[in-house]
Amino acid sequence: MKINTALILCAGYGKRLNPITLRTPKPLLKIKNLTLLEHCINLIKQVGIKKIFINSFYLKEQINKFIEENNFEIEIKVIEDGNAILNTGGGVLNLVSKINENDFLVFNPDTIWNKNYSSEIESMINLYYKKKLKNLLLLVDRKLSFDKNLKGDFNLDNNLITQDHKNFIYTGCQILNKSIFKDRSIENFSISEIWSDLIKNNLLNGFESKLEFYHATDLETFNKLLDL
Repeated sequence: MKINTALILCAGYGKRLNPITLRTPKPLLKIKNLTLLEHCINLIKQVGIKKIFINSFYLKEQINKFIEENNFEIEIKVIEDGNAILNTGGGVLNLVSKINENDFLVFNPDTIWNKNYSSEIESMINLYYKKKLKNLLLLVDRKLSFDKNLKGDFNLDNNLITQDHKNFIYTGCQILNKSIFKDRSIENFSISEIWSDLIKNNLLNGFESKLEFYHATDLETFNKLLDL
């Protein structure tokens, strides 16, 4: 089995990168002459995904224009959050309501994605189907983070995510099944609420990345990334 659809979350305000995000949405900021969004799209294509759905809200016209003016040789559709921003959970659920597949990849373009992640994501997908999972988050040890100020989010033990120790960072890539949203409505809520409920029942799963982790956390970190 394989995953055919990826979601990219592009609706946020990017406040931690002000003032450069006052006029440009974070996904359209450039690293190594490519926007953060392009880095993400290129990885998704390399993994063999067929369709991409992007959510938008803040400076949405720029996101729409960027997709319209570039030929990425993959089907891409931009869907607006609506009259109010929906946060990560509501944003994903709104996108999911527009697709037919039950399983899908979700990306945050804040991470500097590159082709080296392709084999890890392919291994994630294999594990996801082999173990018949409903969720799988890509995590990385804090020691591999370029931004040494980033705190850990979770602990990871034999692919089970807990919060007893927080030595691992969520990279911004996950595989989800529609069923984990069965009791939720399309409204403003964080995906972390879903994660917390799953952790309580020992149902949140993780896959460890072994790659160095580069993330556009804030303006200071972003400026350092430009010098790499």
